Amino acid sequence: PRSPKPRKPVRRSFPLAWVARLASALLGLLMVLAVLGAIGGYAAWQHFSADLPDVEGLRHYQPRVMSRVYAGDSRLIAELATERRIFVPYSAIPDRVKQAFVSAEDQNFWIHRGVDPLAILRAAVTNLHQMGQGRRPIGASTITQQVAKNMLLGNEVSIARKAREAILALRIEESLSKERILELYLNEIYLGLQAYGVAAAAEAYFSKALDELTLPEAAFLAALPKAPNNYNPFRFPDAAKARRDWVIDRMADDHAITAAEAEAAKAQPIVAATFRRPETVPGSDWFAEEVRRRLIDRFGADATTQGGLMVRTSLDPALQSAAETALRDGLMAYDRGHGGWRGPLAHLDAGPGPGAAARPAALRTDWNTGLAALPRPPGMPPAWKLAVVLEETDTEAKLGWLDRGGALPRTGVLALADLGWARPVRDGKPGPAPRRLAEVAQPGDVVMVEAAPVSARETRTERLVLRQIPAVQGALVSLDPNTGRVLALVGGWSFETSQLNRVTQANRQPGSSFKPFVYLTAMEQNIPPSQRFLDAPFVVDQGAAGRWRPNDYEGDFLGPVPLRIALEKSLNLVTIRVAEKVGMESVAQTAIAFHVVDAMPRVLPAALGAVDTTVLRLAGAYAGLATGGREVVPTLIDTVQDREGTVVWRAPGIACASCDDPARPPELIDSRAGIADPASVFQVVTMMQGVVQRGTGVKAGAGLNRAIAGKTGTTQDFNDAWFAGFTPDLVTVVWVGFDIPTNLGNNETGGAVAAPIWHDYMAVALKTRPSLAFIQPPGVSMIRWDSGFGSVTDAFKTGTDPSSTQPVIGGDDTTAAAPGGGGGSGLDSSMGGLY
Repeated sequence: PRSPKPRKPVRRSFPLAWVARLASALLGLLMVLAVLGAIGGYAAWQHFSADLPDVEGLRHYQPRVMSRVYAGDSRLIAELATERRIFVPYSAIPDRVKQAFVSAEDQNFWIHRGVDPLAILRAAVTNLHQMGQGRRPIGASTITQQVAKNMLLGNEVSIARKAREAILALRIEESLSKERILELYLNEIYLGLQAYGVAAAAEAYFSKALDELTLPEAAFLAALPKAPNNYNPFRFPDAAKARRDWVIDRMADDHAITAAEAEAAKAQPIVAATFRRPETVPGSDWFAEEVRRRLIDRFGADATTQGGLMVRTSLDPALQSAAETALRDGLMAYDRGHGGWRGPLAHLDAGPGPGAAARPAALRTDWNTGLAALPRPPGMPPAWKLAVVLEETDTEAKLGWLDRGGALPRTGVLALADLGWARPVRDGKPGPAPRRLAEVAQPGDVVMVEAAPVSARETRTERLVLRQIPAVQGALVSLDPNTGRVLALVGGWSFETSQLNRVTQANRQPGSSFKPFVYLTAMEQNIPPSQRFLDAPFVVDQGAAGRWRPNDYEGDFLGPVPLRIALEKSLNLVTIRVAEKVGMESVAQTAIAFHVVDAMPRVLPAALGAVDTTVLRLAGAYAGLATGGREVVPTLIDTVQDREGTVVWRAPGIACASCDDPARPPELIDSRAGIADPASVFQVVTMMQGVVQRGTGVKAGAGLNRAIAGKTGTTQDFNDAWFAGFTPDLVTVVWVGFDIPTNLGNNETGGAVAAPIWHDYMAVALKTRPSLAFIQPPGVSMIRWDSGFGSVTDAFKTGTDPSSTQPVIGGDDTTAAAPGGGGGSGLDSSMGGLY
C-alpha cells in the first residue's frame, strides 16, 4: 500500500487587531506617563523655584571689594577686607585668562543656556563607571550655575540645591549677557591664599598684575576652582602642575591655543612667588586702626571692608618712623632707669652629658636648634633678636643668635660694662648695679639683644646690648596746626601686644599742660603778662570734707610773681588765684571751645588739669593756640573715594578754590571758626616760649634753635608725664605713664620724662622744615621788661604797659570758702597738676 502523503504544516498569522490594541495601550501609557511627568515636572519646578532669589539684582551687582588706605606719599598703609578681592571689569580681563577658565570649567559656556545637558550626561556616565572605586563624583555645573551657587544660594550639598541652582542658572541666562556672567564669576571665585577673584589671585601667587600673567600662569589659576588647597603650588607642586597641564590641554582641544603653544606652556615649571601681603608703611598699625574705626563710624562696617573705598590719609611715613623711634627710645631709657632687670625670657637645656662641666660644651654645639624652636616674644621690635648665653666670664658673655630668619647662626659678645642699668629687682625695688655678669644671666638663658653700633676699629666679634620690653607705656601724636592733618601717631610700645590707642582712647589728666588755657582766659580779660599774683599758701574750706591745700612742686613760696614767670615755673598757687580771679566758668568755656574737654566741672582743681582728656584732643587744642585762636579739629583722613573714583568725603576746614585751574595760583580758604582773641593767644604763646627757653620745658627745646612754645604737665603722685609743644607749623604732644595709673617715681615730671622724647622727635621732624616765627597779630606790642626774675620780652595790648603800677592780686585772700571762686562741694582733695 502506498504511504500517505505528508501534510504541510499550517502557518497561522498573528492577529493584526491584537497588535493594534497593544500599540494603543503602550501609547496610552506613554501619554499618561508624559502627562504625569509633566505634572510632576511642573510641580517640582514650582516647588524648587519658590522663594528663589531675584536675579535682576545681578545686573547692578557690586562684588565685595577690599578698601585700601594710603599714606600722604601714596604708600599703602592697610587693606581692609572680609574677602581680599580686586574687582576687574570684563574688558580689562585678558583673553587668555577668560579662555583658560572657560576651557577648564565650562567648554560649552558660549552656547548653552545655563545648563549643559551633554555635560550632565557625560558626568552621569563617568560616575556610573567609577562607582565603587572610591573616587569623588565629578560635577557638571556650568559657570552660570556656579555663579548662582556662589552669589545667590550657598554651598549646601543636596538634590534640592542642585535643582534650584539649575533653575536660577536658566533665569540668569535670560537676564544677563554671557560677558556679564563671566565677569561676575572671575571676580567672585575663591582661588586660595585668601584671594577672591583672578586679580587678587594673580597678586597672591605670582606678585603680578592680571595683565602680566603668562599663558601657563593663567592656566594655573584656572586649575584652582575645583580645590584650591589641593593644588597649592607651595604644598603640592606635582599635583598643581598636573592640573595646570590638564587645563592647557583643554585649551588646545578648544583651539584657544595651538598645540605648539600648549607644549611650550607645559614645559615651564610653576614659579609661584612666596605669598606676602603688599608691603605697608612700617609702624603704621595704630594710625591704620584709628582710620578703620573712623571709616566704620562714617560709612558703616560693610562699606568699609567690602565697598572698595580708596582712602587717602595724612600720615607722613618719615615722621611716623621718627615718632616710633623717639618714643621707644624714651620708654627704654625710663625703664632702664627705674624698672631694673626682670630676668631672662627662657632657659635652654644643656643637652646630653652629665654634670655642670658638660653644659657649656653642649650649648656650643646644640644651641641653634633649641633657639629656633622658641616663639618670638610679642612686642619685640624687628631689630632685636633672641640670643642664648653660651659661656661667660665675670666681665663678658658669649651669646649665640640666629640671623636671616633663623638660617644663619651667629655669635656676639655682651659686656658687663654695658649692664649698669640691669639691676636685679628685689621686693619690687631695683638693687645695686651688677658686679659680675652671672648676676644678670647664666649659660642657657635666653634674652633679647640688639647689635650695638660698630666703630671703624671694631672688626672682631660683634658687640651686643641687652634689651627688655618696658612695662611703662607712652603715646605721641604730631600734626600740622594749619590744617589739622595728623602726620604721625604712636599709641603705645607695640600694637602687637596692645591695640589700645593711647593717643585717642586713653583718658588721662593733662596736669599743668592745661594751664595755658587758664592764662589765656586771663589774657582775654585784659590781664597782662606782667600782672603779679601772690604765690602763697591757699586753702579751700570744704566743710565736712575738710580743707584743700594745694602746693607748688618746689614746696616754697615766691610771693608776688608775674604771670609770665608763674607759667614758666608752673606755679600751682598762682594758677589757682588766676582761675579764681577770672572765674572757673570762663576757664571751662575756654577749655570747651578748644575741645580739651566736652564738659568740665567748675572747681578750682580743674584749673590744675584735674580733668580727663586724650593726647589727640590736647594736640588739637594746642594747634588752636599755634594758629592764633582758630578751631582745629585733628583729621587723619584727607579724602575717601568710592569704587568708581568719586570723592565721597573730604576733610573740612581748608579748601582750595583754584586748585583745579592750572592758570591760577592756589588760593586756600580757611573756613575754621575763631574761638579766641588772636592778640590774647599771641600773649600766651609768647609766655609759653619762655617755658621752653628757661622754664620747666628746657629739655624739650635744647639745641633746636627754633621758635618753640610748650608746656610740661605732671599729675598727682607723678602718675602722668606730659610735654605739649609746637612751632608755627608743627604741634607734638607726648604722654608717658602706666595703663593703670601708677607712680612713675619721685620727681619724674613731664619735663624730665616726656620732654626729652618730644625733643628727639622734633630734632628729626624739623630738619627739613624752615625756621618760622610766630606771627604777631595787630593790637599788641613787644616790650622788654624786668620781671624781677630777669629781663624778658612779652606781648602787651594797648593800655597794659608793664611800667604801670599794678596791685598784687590775691594778697588779702589766702583762704576761700567752698562756694566762692568756683569752689563748690565737689572739690577733689588731690592737687591735680604739679609741674
